[in-house]
Amino acid sequence: MSPAEARGAAGTIDGPERHEDHRKHPRRRGAALNAAIFDAALAEIADAGYGALTMDRVAERARASKASLYRRWPGRVRLVMDAVYHALPGETPLPDTSSLRGDLLAVMHQTARQLDGPAGLALRGLLGETLQNPAVGAEVREYSRGNSAEIIRELVNRAIARGECDPAVATDRRIETGPALLRQRFIFTDEPISDQYLEEIVDQVLLPLFGIASSGRLRNAPG
Repeated sequence: MSPAEARGAAGTIDGPERHEDHRKHPRRRGAALNAAIFDAALAEIADAGYGALTMDRVAERARASKASLYRRWPGRVRLVMDAVYHALPGETPLPDTSSLRGDLLAVMHQTARQLDGPAGLALRGLLGETLQNPAVGAEVREYSRGNSAEIIRELVNRAIARGECDPAVATDRRIETGPALLRQRFIFTDEPISDQYLEEIVDQVLLPLFGIASSGRLRNAPG
């Protein structure tokens, strides 16, 4: 019998393999349990890659039952989507810097830092699977939330309420521009998204689109 076969028969060299009984830990429910599962899913992807991700391994890492996962998610695609949404801005209160420029930079910095970490690895794996499997692509499109555009819309609405920009400039295409540029850089480059690039998006693209000079004043407003 080979060493590998011996380990398989005995579980480990020291004795039978034992899986930790999640029932011995304090019972978690609702948001606390979901957060633990999301963290476990992203940690598994960081350690082993998206391709090796299984619901069983997530349950074991999260110290949760497999039944608790399957009650919430039918499979890993929707679990990973929710884990990514949980990690990116939108689950927590948005920053309020009292200026559209400051708010946009703060949100885009948060997003970029998350994309450089486990959430980004998860998203790349998910995107790769959608290219190989049309059914997965359809599932991703069906359950996409459009959070990025809604976050920008909220920031712009704040700016409108402060008198920073005209309500007429808050069109869908303008709202979608920032997330689209960030997504394009993330998908087509392997390098971290730099602070300089984010500032260029805000100062050279977004603020002019919303009729605001980089000084923070309305363009063409009296000096």
